[in-house]
Amino acid sequence: MDIKNPYESPVTFKLHRAEYLVGFAATIVLTVLHLGDIRWPVWLALFLYIDVIGYIPGAVAFRRSPDGRIPKTYYVLYNSTHSLITCALVAGLWMWLAGPEWALLAIPFHVLGDRGVFGNFLKPFGRPFEPVANPQYDRLAAALGRRAVGSRVPAGPGPDAEGRPETGTGEGTIATGAAR
Repeated sequence: MDIKNPYESPVTFKLHRAEYLVGFAATIVLTVLHLGDIRWPVWLALFLYIDVIGYIPGAVAFRRSPDGRIPKTYYVLYNSTHSLITCALVAGLWMWLAGPEWALLAIPFHVLGDRGVFGNFLKPFGRPFEPVANPQYDRLAAALGRRAVGSRVPAGPGPDAEGRPETGTGEGTIATGAAR
């Protein structure tokens, strides 16, 4: 969800980011291999438009807001400009109108870097625009962490032969609403 509340296990969050880091590294390699072929003013414009349209307005509004609440429009702008789908559409439109060029590497460099290096993913409406630690997430992570370090957690009820949840509370199952 965000760097302070990933809602994934620490390992899967790192693996998720690592996938974007591989793409980010590829954009760096391609940029270095084609340094002389890149129109740098175009590269810079393509790199900056994503945050000029999608991040900066929301960040300013968030910092100015007395309670941290801002209109959903800012989330939509961020998510739209930082979407790999939108980035592909922008790159495709650019290639159709201006032709393919190495400066287009700025687009995946920006988005893959945001996700892989900084851990910034799309912004959900129900969370603050800027990452803020959520006490509920902290409690969940602590509980999952305790489970992960060796405490035995009973298995939950499984489905019966017809796929319905098991109702018994025998050994190895979790009692729901009744003492064991």
